[in-house]
Amino acid sequence: VSVGEDGGSHQCVEDLALMRAIPGMTVICPADANETRRAVFAAAELDGPVYLRLARLASPVFEDEQPFTIGKANVLREGSDVAVFATGLMVSESLAAAKLLEAQGVSAAVINVHTIKPLDAECVAAYARKCGKVVTVEEHSVIGGLGSAVAETLAENCPIPLLRVGVEDKFGQSGKPDELLADYGLTVENIIAKAKAAIARK
Repeated sequence: VSVGEDGGSHQCVEDLALMRAIPGMTVICPADANETRRAVFAAAELDGPVYLRLARLASPVFEDEQPFTIGKANVLREGSDVAVFATGLMVSESLAAAKLLEAQGVSAAVINVHTIKPLDAECVAAYARKCGKVVTVEEHSVIGGLGSAVAETLAENCPIPLLRVGVEDKFGQSGKPDELLADYGLTVENIIAKAKAAIARK
């Protein structure tokens, strides 16, 4: 939705779901400019089709020394109460949310899932077991994207409470990017609320 005023005709909140369903397709969603550069070089070396999803909205550059390996998530922040799996534009928001949660006594791990397919199932299961609660965060529909990929992995390996932050089964609309992100609940505040709600689940 970050293309903003271009509206629904130019927004694509279903693309990760569509691309995940194509056999043999690798699906990558970098978190910032540095990671995008590494993703492009990695994609060029891959034998097979790759879908690289980029956001238009200017976003913080925070990735620096993190390695980039297709299919391997990067743990950006350790935590023990809830694991937040984020991708693309929403990784920086998740880090901001984790910092505020820490001030409230909540320890949130933040994992940058730059590769949606193949998903790093080992990392997902490990942090699910470690934290016991999971939140996924994406600038995409909650149907078929990162949230669904993580849910599938948890269902098969480590069934625990999962809540998703994303576009709730709606079409795109025109508006300023920041206003649209807020309207769809793609905010630090909503990540914090979902993290607390996940922790509260039995």
